[in-house]
Amino acid sequence: MQRTISILLLVLSGLLIGQLLNSSTTAEDKDDTKKDVRLFEMRIYTTHPDKLDDLHARFRDHTNKIFVKHGMQLVGYWTPEDEETRDNTLIYILAYPSLDARKLAWAAFVKDPDWQKAYRESRADGAIVKKVESRFMSATDYSPIK
Repeated sequence: MQRTISILLLVLSGLLIGQLLNSSTTAEDKDDTKKDVRLFEMRIYTTHPDKLDDLHARFRDHTNKIFVKHGMQLVGYWTPEDEETRDNTLIYILAYPSLDARKLAWAAFVKDPDWQKAYRESRADGAIVKKVESRFMSATDYSPIK
């Protein structure tokens, strides 16, 4: 019985120490100037009729790799559920360290020979994208993603 109590106390002590370590903050953690402050860009693509699958293929097979190659962080991709836009809309978010980093990344991306080839080949049967909207966003201080 004594051994069981000793083991239980040891386990509880370990859990308590782990919790204390996880909840402790350092001066650096409290320094807001050292926090990750990224720029997010939400892009909304509207495709021509029956071209959404072509756009998905271009992103899946080419675009994402080229984004990463040029330092763009992939946050996520979505398609809407509403009847009006679900068959012609792709929404995605990228993250960058700053607006300047975003400008440099996109400049390199559009000049990339792999992108130019993928773009050209994906349009062999006609244009895919009808409209592109872009919004720049900064995370709030209470956002779980920054």
